[in-house]
Amino acid sequence: MGGIEKHAVQPFSKPFTIHKLVYYAISFVFGLSIGILISLQLKSSSPRPLIVFQAAPNFVSCTSPPVPPLSPSNGTFNSSTGISLKEEYQSVMHNMSDQELLLRASSRVPRLQESRGHPKIAFMFLTGGPLPLPLLWENFFEGHQGFYTIYVHSHLHYNQIVPQTSVFYGRRIPSHPVYWGTATMIDAERRLLANALLDPSNQQFVLSDSCIPLFNFTTIYDYLITSTLSFISVYDDPGKDGRGRYNPQMSPVINATDWLKGSQWFEMHRDMALHIVSDETYYSVFKQYCRPPCYNDEHYIATMVNMLYGKLNSNRSITWVDWSREGAHPRKYGDADINHELLSQIRCGSECIYNGNTTSMCFLFARKFSPSTLKPLMRLFHFQY
Repeated sequence: MGGIEKHAVQPFSKPFTIHKLVYYAISFVFGLSIGILISLQLKSSSPRPLIVFQAAPNFVSCTSPPVPPLSPSNGTFNSSTGISLKEEYQSVMHNMSDQELLLRASSRVPRLQESRGHPKIAFMFLTGGPLPLPLLWENFFEGHQGFYTIYVHSHLHYNQIVPQTSVFYGRRIPSHPVYWGTATMIDAERRLLANALLDPSNQQFVLSDSCIPLFNFTTIYDYLITSTLSFISVYDDPGKDGRGRYNPQMSPVINATDWLKGSQWFEMHRDMALHIVSDETYYSVFKQYCRPPCYNDEHYIATMVNMLYGKLNSNRSITWVDWSREGAHPRKYGDADINHELLSQIRCGSECIYNGNTTSMCFLFARKFSPSTLKPLMRLFHFQY
């Protein structure tokens, strides 16, 4: 015991009165309040992350640019939008001819403030028959009624019954036969745009086929609604599949120097959609002089947009596609191809500009994915609001 040093407890140098106890308590509460206020201020001033998509733990996150918090509310009915499930599922069928439809859509100039509720995204599906991955899209749209509309252009004789509980119920528009490589492709695109323009709440227009969404609805909604530009792929291809398709008879309306190429799968603002459905000059030239091996859907929108509305376009697509294999069509993925590495590379493996900021979040959708990919995709994807 003698080797252990004893430390005597030292008394307070001054009596610890009740006044000092109150003083210390007030100081503690005041300091805590200041700390909470500073923390809240920092939290509110920092940008909300775009990536709220949830998948497996080793899924890579993307670097995304800041956007204002315009995220849609959850639920099947939102009092601020005034949109109910019954309205959302109303049929879009009508008896108008294409000419009447385009004329009426061209006059739908009213802005969002003249419509009800929030701005909506029109998701337009161009397909020969059933959608390849409807269940994936059902999960994607779930809980966001009032913030999107759906339009389906399918084969004229396709008659599969869609359940009333489906988001695709009643969303098929009056369609006409579509043949790959012909002007009927841009006819279908203009038909979809015109139908979507009849709803003044639709402010963004996305064309899709065998595509998948790469992020959840909230992320994609924010990205598109807050974008200052449309996303239409436009580029110059000097080879036979680009400039080689130009027909000199298109001059002087379209000169060889105007001729560009781009992806058929686009996202555009309402102003751009109005320009396309109201166009007669360039459409008639393409319909008359662009025939196989000239493909209208790869040149019409890209050429016209670049000539007239280039400042409104980002010159890039937000739909990822794999053209690494030679041929007339891109690679089509099957169930054996689906894994974390592939999806991470698609989602985050690029760099681009969004609203003046550099980001690795360049693609919101990807194609082509066969129906067999549904199960592995559903295992990997879990859409959160």
